[in-house]
Amino acid sequence: MASKSGRTPQHTDPHSRQARIAEMRRADQVRERRNKAIAITVASSVVVGLVGFGAWVLIDQKQTEQRKKDAAVKLFKEQQELRKKPVEGEQLWDATKFGRNHVETPVKYEMNPPVGGDHHPRWMNCNGDVYTNPVPEVHAVHSLEHGAVWVTYNEKAPKADVDKLSARVEKTPYSLMSPVKEQTGSIMLSAWGKQLTVDSADDPRVAQFFTKYVQGEQTPEPGAACTSGVAGK
Repeated sequence: MASKSGRTPQHTDPHSRQARIAEMRRADQVRERRNKAIAITVASSVVVGLVGFGAWVLIDQKQTEQRKKDAAVKLFKEQQELRKKPVEGEQLWDATKFGRNHVETPVKYEMNPPVGGDHHPRWMNCNGDVYTNPVPEVHAVHSLEHGAVWVTYNEKAPKADVDKLSARVEKTPYSLMSPVKEQTGSIMLSAWGKQLTVDSADDPRVAQFFTKYVQGEQTPEPGAACTSGVAGK
């Protein structure tokens, strides 16, 4: 039957419309499931990556710590070996014959620089202290009693060597350095009952002397203070 406008009405198939709606819903559901799957995959990859990175960091830290421990153990063993070996060319005195009295009167020592004997009640600061002027022997000997190594030099020592030795002393607790004009060698290292003369700061015996005698077994008062004593210039 025609309408007043002369057109024949077109009837929509309700089943066809519902089918299209259902198909659209199925397509949406498929997209939603696919997006969820992608999101889960990406999230899982990120988690796995983070876990893997975290594990790598932990492993790297453990390896670094182990390398440091191994290096420390190696250094300790090397130092122990050096301490056992005598220092070639060093002079030794029987320290049991040294007096260790605290006196405030001048003391005449049998060697220069002195390596032991009676001394002043106060010590020279020896916490890596470098003195550009001579220091009183009676205070320096007290520092040796506390386990310090005393580096001395005269005008024959090249400035480059003095600078190298100064740098070593400055980074070494229980050590001090000062000029001694009257000493026989250009560079001399002293500990309680021990003394070494060298011609160069690069002599490997310098490092050995430090390793062996800074707070070494010769120390009469190990652990005694090297600060709060006499401060020179």
